[in-house]
Amino acid sequence: MSPERTAERPAGRSRVRRADAEQNRAALLAAARYLLDERGPDVPLDEVARRAGVANATLYRHFATRAELILAVYAGEVAELSDVAGRLLQASDPDRALTDWLRAFAHHVATKRELALALPDGPDDRRGTLFADWHAAMHTACERLLGRAHAAGCVRPGVQASDLLTLVSGIATTGLPADRIEALLSLIRSGYAARQQ
Repeated sequence: MSPERTAERPAGRSRVRRADAEQNRAALLAAARYLLDERGPDVPLDEVARRAGVANATLYRHFATRAELILAVYAGEVAELSDVAGRLLQASDPDRALTDWLRAFAHHVATKRELALALPDGPDDRRGTLFADWHAAMHTACERLLGRAHAAGCVRPGVQASDLLTLVSGIATTGLPADRIEALLSLIRSGYAARQQ
C-alpha cells in the first residue's frame, strides 16, 4: 500500500465524523425546536435526544447545558427571521414585503417570547449582549424593508423602523388570539400607509 493511500484514510474518516456530527447537531436542533414549541423550555433533554434519534451523550457533546441548547434554537429562529427579510427584499411589491415581514416578526415575538425569557442571564451579561445583537439584526431587517417602502412612496414620511418594531412587539405580547393580532396589525398598516393625494 502506498504512503499516499495510508495518509488519505484518517482524513476521510475525519470528514465522515464531521459530517455525522453536523447531521446530529442539525437533528438535535430540529427536535429541540419542535419540542420547545410544543412543550415549552422545561421539556426533558432526554426527550430531545430521543426525538433526534441520538444518545444523551451525543446531545451533551453538542450542548453541555439546557441553556446552550435553548440559545442555539433561539439564535436559529432569529437567523430565520433575518433570512425572511432577505428574501422579501427581492419581492416586487415593497409595501407587501414590509407588511409580510412585520407579520412574521409579530408571530416570532408572540410564539418565541417564552423561549427568549428562558435564556439565563449570567454575571457576564451574555444574554443582554446577545439580545442587543438580535435586536440590532431585527432593526436592520426592518429598516431595509422600510427604506424600500419609503422609496416606493408606500409609507408616510417620518415613520421609522423603531416605531414599527415597538408597535408590533406591543401587539404581539398582548396574548390575544391570532385573528385579533392580525386585525391590530392591519390597523397599524393603515396608520403608516402613505396618504393618498
